[in-house]
Amino acid sequence: MNPQTLQEQIALVETKREFLVKLLEQPNLGTLRIDVNQALEELDELIEEFNRTFPNSEGASGL
Repeated sequence: MNPQTLQEQIALVETKREFLVKLLEQPNLGTLRIDVNQALEELDELIEEFNRTFPNSEGASGL
């Protein structure tokens, strides 16, 4: 996979992150809240690692 394709995929993942944030705000999640929170943490780590690996990427948001 070339860096441009990877950058596009990370940008797509970043847009999906907002859905998890909104889901986490729902009061009726119960124990699913733990899984959503874990997914957010892992997603943030993935984005941070991408930004460290490709520091000059224009599409990534630099969390």
